[in-house]
Amino acid sequence: MSGYLSAQLSILCLNIIIAYAIFLPAATGQLNLGAGGFAIIGGYVGGYLNSSFDGLGWAMSVSIPVAALITAIIAFALSFPILRTRGVYMVLATFAFAEVVAGIVLNLEVVGGAAGFPVDGHADLKILAPITIAVIVFCWFLLSTRFGLAMRSVHDDENVATLFGINVRWIRVAAFTLGGLLGGLYGALYGHQYNYIEVQNWNVLFNIYVLLYVLLGGTQTPFGPLVGALFFTVVPELLRALGESLNSELIADGRFALFGILIVLMMVFRPEGIVTRTLLERLSGRKTQEAVT
Repeated sequence: MSGYLSAQLSILCLNIIIAYAIFLPAATGQLNLGAGGFAIIGGYVGGYLNSSFDGLGWAMSVSIPVAALITAIIAFALSFPILRTRGVYMVLATFAFAEVVAGIVLNLEVVGGAAGFPVDGHADLKILAPITIAVIVFCWFLLSTRFGLAMRSVHDDENVATLFGINVRWIRVAAFTLGGLLGGLYGALYGHQYNYIEVQNWNVLFNIYVLLYVLLGGTQTPFGPLVGALFFTVVPELLRALGESLNSELIADGRFALFGILIVLMMVFRPEGIVTRTLLERLSGRKTQEAVT
């Protein structure tokens, strides 16, 4: 496998993991713009635990899961004040959380501050791929359980879910915590993949992109974040390759503008996302409830 293909697959694996980190809260109706905050916590905790120079020198097999667990604990504690907000206020609250985390880390000299922090252990594609597959299987299995059905019901109508005895608050707390766990896992893996981390890697644009992964892919099924991450990772590279093959500077230099146009068109014609329950029912040959009626 070429170095270029290996690098692109590694990026895809990381994008899929962080997409599911935001998908789980979104599956209960929570729009989370704080992916960067979870990534920073997981990345710096994992890097500090693993680094033998300024850190504790723990093995990578220990530093990564511990970083994910610590991030999940922070997400659990954070979920109670954040879940008091709704709609755009929740988006702003999670975005503020990411900015606060970034500001704190930028002033922590123990982890390098604005200069960044080196990470010793290296997580290559042989490590990233199995973990990514495990994350996908876990999320798909979770959505097929009673807890997953409760998440879907809260997303569709929380008042009806309450009437059926579902504790809406705890369902959302659990989804937010699991999202934090996967966000911390992503951050730790990112640090071990590139062996260096800095806060600027997870800026405002990163938070927006990750949310778009989920919204563009769709929040109704576990296929959504997978398709969204694939779209945002593969399409820009395909446009670049197309520009090189056609020897077209317009396509090569303007591929991000073309990509932006594609995103706008997708949001216009598929406002519920690329993958929806209705689409899956049609592809599987099952009749929708409306057709039966």
